[in-house]
Amino acid sequence: MKLSFFKSTFLLFLFIAFSCGSSSETKAKNQDSINQIKQDSIIEDFTLKVGADRSDKYLPLLKNKKVGIVANQTSMLSEENIHLVDFLVEQDIQLIKVFAPEHGFRGKADAGEIVKDGIDTKTGLPILSLYGKNKKPSPKHLEGIDVMIFDIQDVGARFYTYISTLHYMMEACAEQNIPLIIMDRPNPNGHYIDGPMLEKEHKSFVGMHPIPVVHGMTIGEYAQMINGQGWLENKIKCEISVIEMTNYNHKTEYSLPIKPSPNLPNDVSINLYPSLCFFEGTIVSAGRGTDKQFQIFGAPQLPEKYFPYTFTPEANEGAKYPKFKGELCNGLDLREARKYSTLNLEWLIEAYVGYGKKPDFFNKFFTKLAGTKKLQEQIVKGYTFRDIRATWLNDLETYDRMRNQYLLYK
Repeated sequence: MKLSFFKSTFLLFLFIAFSCGSSSETKAKNQDSINQIKQDSIIEDFTLKVGADRSDKYLPLLKNKKVGIVANQTSMLSEENIHLVDFLVEQDIQLIKVFAPEHGFRGKADAGEIVKDGIDTKTGLPILSLYGKNKKPSPKHLEGIDVMIFDIQDVGARFYTYISTLHYMMEACAEQNIPLIIMDRPNPNGHYIDGPMLEKEHKSFVGMHPIPVVHGMTIGEYAQMINGQGWLENKIKCEISVIEMTNYNHKTEYSLPIKPSPNLPNDVSINLYPSLCFFEGTIVSAGRGTDKQFQIFGAPQLPEKYFPYTFTPEANEGAKYPKFKGELCNGLDLREARKYSTLNLEWLIEAYVGYGKKPDFFNKFFTKLAGTKKLQEQIVKGYTFRDIRATWLNDLETYDRMRNQYLLYK
């Protein structure tokens, strides 16, 4: 950035020097060139900063405080390539506890695997799990904490459990009058909203709020919506401060530098995740136990004629016991799929038909993921994806109006 500044300054000097004694027309041209240099200089400095990078905004809020933090492997300062926990320790901030979401503090546990409490070997800080029996921290867990930090990379899907962890931490902090600082990060699926709305009777840890599958909000925006809509127990409010990003809007292309969880290894998997996660509630594998998670799908029972891509799941990091371990699966490879700005249920419907429309295609988890019984009923009745999506539109329009109240980035 300094080099850019000096370069622009030097060129500006040259233009001024050459403009002396020139005609008014030449002066005008020179002035246009000067203006362009200024604009180029501004563009070169136009970089996205996540909340954790803006230490000048949050370090004053932590001074002389005992601090807790909800963090995982994604909680990095991108500019300095250092974990936020390590950075705060270096800054002599009095961190006293780390809280870990699903997949753990280092992000290596399987989906759904109970994460145990422990000690961070690098800092010696106690780690308390927020996945398992203690999804909501107890008053005892929060003893001695003056302020809490939340810094987790989300991917914008209702059934991705980090927003459920956010809910419970907000609720616990509100009950104990502990302010919560949220380090905002981009939503890689923040450019659209889509999917069926969750119905309250199907509330679970993979869907806690009446929102569509793809919610189109950052963590900071989502926290504001939780507060504003009164979704915490007894409509209690959490005192939150969002450390906003710079140079971000919901159309900003953003490639996650770190896997947000073991089975979302790249941009393709993250983009397809809202569509392919429905397979977790069926007989079909979404690629766990391979290196192409949420980029392929298949099952031994699908006919090879229509599902020619084959793979064999085996135990690996993030999938110790994958579906169809050691069995050859027939399916489709979606790694070359275009980037989606809608859900795609065509693959789900094709797999259901390919399986012979048998009742055991779906399991009980499917309704939790969908947030409604209607989606399974529609597929069984033979609705096309276009027919199904048409039934979401009114709810999506209502949700979008509500969502717009809480957006920090347009």
